[in-house]
Amino acid sequence: MIINILILLAGLLLILLGANYLVEGSSSIARKSGISEFVIGLTIVGIGTSTPEMVVSFMSSYMGKSDMAIGNIVGSNIFNTMLILGITAVITPLKITRANLRRDIPMNIIATMLLILFGLNHSIFGVGNNSISRIDGALLLLLFAYYLFISFRKDPSANADDEQDTQKIYSSGLSAIMIIGGLAGLIFGGRLFVNSGVAIAKECGVSDAFIAITLMAGGTSFPELATCVIAALKKRGQLALGNILGSNVSNILLIIGGSALIRPLHISGVTPVDMGVMLLSAIFLLSCSYLFQKKKLDKIEGGILLVMWIAYMTWLIMSI
Repeated sequence: MIINILILLAGLLLILLGANYLVEGSSSIARKSGISEFVIGLTIVGIGTSTPEMVVSFMSSYMGKSDMAIGNIVGSNIFNTMLILGITAVITPLKITRANLRRDIPMNIIATMLLILFGLNHSIFGVGNNSISRIDGALLLLLFAYYLFISFRKDPSANADDEQDTQKIYSSGLSAIMIIGGLAGLIFGGRLFVNSGVAIAKECGVSDAFIAITLMAGGTSFPELATCVIAALKKRGQLALGNILGSNVSNILLIIGGSALIRPLHISGVTPVDMGVMLLSAIFLLSCSYLFQKKKLDKIEGGILLVMWIAYMTWLIMSI
């Protein structure tokens, strides 16, 4: 038990250090290249911190465990939006830019709706079966490629909406090393954290279902949590928001799309309630632009997201 606790703490330390270097390195590249911090968060940070979900879902698909592949993504997106953005917004309000409203938040909603329509077509329309085919996966991947293209196009409003930049700029080589090292710390630290946490839970006699709902679902999203908290403490709100939206869109379009290409995904254990909660969290982000402090995800809305997450987790645990 003591060894596992020490490994758990070591994993947590690696995660925190990795998140810090990832934020610093990616912010430096954004400032030096003129690319908005949101786009850096959306791509390098967002996709990078989704690596644990990608590994789990791709391996699950390869092994024929469709529900694990999809459940991992659905749970991760709910965790990302409700818990991580909730905590981040409580720390510091997150500015929602015009580009977020026109492109990023709508894409998050569209990707979520496509996953529901493709995966629950029998439950919703009574036709076919609840599965995501290889053709569906290819369409998701094409949409992801299009999203990357429009994200990297120069947006005239981006500079006006970006946060003021007063942070240190590192050399390109050092920034790249910080990003790679940060991602390695996040992934390796996350693996240590999850494995040791599961071992501790089993030693304490906690059920496998409880482990899956808490440690496993939260574990693959722990890099996003650490990155967003560090970014919020450094007042890099757009990097945090970009990380979550980028991670959520990547989870569905890239990871589910790629998983379906490996093997069609048949859904049975993931319920319409789970999918509905994921869609609700995506739509809530859009509503935040018009509630309380307009065009900001503020502390009140962050608190609402946290309450929503607690309610969903309570429902899940009671449903075991």
